[in-house]
Amino acid sequence: MGMIQEFKAFAIKGNVVDLAIGVVIGGAFNKIINSLVEDIITPAVLTPALKAANLTNLADLTIPGTAIKYGNFISTLISFIIVAFALFMVIKAINASKKKEEAAPAKPKEPSTQEKLLMEIRDSLKK
Repeated sequence: MGMIQEFKAFAIKGNVVDLAIGVVIGGAFNKIINSLVEDIITPAVLTPALKAANLTNLADLTIPGTAIKYGNFISTLISFIIVAFALFMVIKAINASKKKEEAAPAKPKEPSTQEKLLMEIRDSLKK
């Protein structure tokens, strides 16, 4: 019975539960980011480029006579760059806020009772 109890303690431990919650929230966040990139940013970036090339869809970009769709690859590459840049900006903002917290000076530590007593003795000796 000891092994089952150890496993239960491990599985219910805070770190494991926090990790599971992080994975679930990460999956939901992934859907939000994918929708932002695929439905808003990529069309806004690609629509002018497609109009300039007289195309309606990136999938139309293929190597003639083959099934190679390099347009889909370009679309995926642009999506990756946009997501990577967005994550870079989020991490940069988080790091900037951490630096501001670290830059705030810490309150000076109040002397202990022993230090106070020694200071009083020192001051009385000076007199």
